[in-house]
Amino acid sequence: MRLSYDEATLEESNVASDPFTQFQAWFEAARRNPTIAEPNAMCVSTVSPTPPHRPSSRIVLLKDVDPRGFVFFTNYSSRKGREAEGSGFASVVFWWGQRQVRVEGSIERVSEEESDAYFASRPRSSQIGAHVSHQSEVVEGGRTALDERELLLKEQFASGDVPRPTHWGGYRIVPDKIEFWQGRESRLHDRLLFTRNNSNEDWEVVRLFP
Repeated sequence: MRLSYDEATLEESNVASDPFTQFQAWFEAARRNPTIAEPNAMCVSTVSPTPPHRPSSRIVLLKDVDPRGFVFFTNYSSRKGREAEGSGFASVVFWWGQRQVRVEGSIERVSEEESDAYFASRPRSSQIGAHVSHQSEVVEGGRTALDERELLLKEQFASGDVPRPTHWGGYRIVPDKIEFWQGRESRLHDRLLFTRNNSNEDWEVVRLFP
């Protein structure tokens, strides 16, 4: 399979000076595109902090973005949680047909208040699901055991608010690199890389070979 990338260009003359502004423009365009079902889906990659330092990737949903970084929520005890906190770094890729955005940086937990607020906004079934799942661990007893655990916890939380589990909350990827990729003809794609200057909040932008 081979597609022709001819929908747009990405030039230094028209890219925003701030990568978060540029990201928001592309993200809104992806949201308006009826062919993109979940524009906030992103591939988060982490790496084991111990040898042999194997990488792992999975799709999660972006839940917030601002100049501080990119936020998603998960089980802190999951493989991605353990690897993120063990290494202190993570990367993200958004894929929107003829565009992609790559993000690299450090990773940190969001505040308890941010995690509480987002958890409270989730459907009740998803709140209970956060209690049900020991994410990334082996399920002894198969699907039946998982369903039985869900029924048990539904009974436990039959009334009142469902509390946020202490093992569940948000992470923020604080980027020092954000790359914007625009597909072009002849595979001579546009790649503009923003790199944060460590001494201040300024960003440097350079063009990379495709």
